Amino acid sequence: MAGSDDVIDFSLLEGELQAAVRTERRHHRENQAKLRAVSQGVSYSQFRDLVSSCHLNPLGRSDKDGSPRNQPWNPVAPDNKPWNPVAPGNQPWNPVAPDNQGGR
Repeated sequence: MAGSDDVIDFSLLEGELQAAVRTERRHHRENQAKLRAVSQGVSYSQFRDLVSSCHLNPLGRSDKDGSPRNQPWNPVAPDNKPWNPVAPGNQPWNPVAPDNQGGR
């Protein structure tokens, strides 16, 4: 007694299957993160952070190679010139110098 109501909508079925697979993968990933966190003996806030960030992946070398580097190596340095020890103001601190009271 097959009627017209017994037609299977495969696109709907495939969408439900994909959602179920995503849910199962997320559950497995979170469960693995929970087990790792428990074995490490972390606090609850660290546990929560580990579980909530379990979907993140580390950057690979190919992710970093092509990007331009706009930040200087040392952003605190005033310029990229090499340090000159004889330049005025670059002399090391001398605790016994006459103008220095030895920390007093």
